[in-house]
Amino acid sequence: MNDKRYDLEDRLVDFAAAVTLFSEKLPNNFTGNYNGNQMLRSSGSAALNFGEAQGTITDRDYAHRAGISLRELKETRVNLKILSKIEYGNVNKRMRLLDEVEQLIKIIATIIKNKL
Repeated sequence: MNDKRYDLEDRLVDFAAAVTLFSEKLPNNFTGNYNGNQMLRSSGSAALNFGEAQGTITDRDYAHRAGISLRELKETRVNLKILSKIEYGNVNKRMRLLDEVEQLIKIIATIIKNKL
C-alpha cells in the first residue's frame, strides 16, 4: 500500500520539469525555439502560481491564483497541440505531456469550482 500523500504542487513541478526536458529536444530553429520557450514559461508559471495559491488566506484569493495556474496550463496545452500538428518533438513524450496537462487542467478546474 502506498502511504505517500498526493501533492498537486509536486505534480505541477514534475510536469514543468518534463516540459523543460521535452523543449530541450525540439529542433533548434525559430519554430522549435518559439514554442519551446512559450511552453517553458507557461508550464513553469502554472507550478509557481499554484505554489503561491498555497499561501493564500481566503478561498477567493486561492481561486484567483489557481485560476492563473489553470490559464497557464491551457496555454501549455495549446503549444503542445501546435507541436502535434507540425509533428515536432518526440511523439510519445508529447502525447504523455498532453495527457498529463489534460489531467492537471481537470483537477485544478475542479478545485476552483469547489472553492467558489
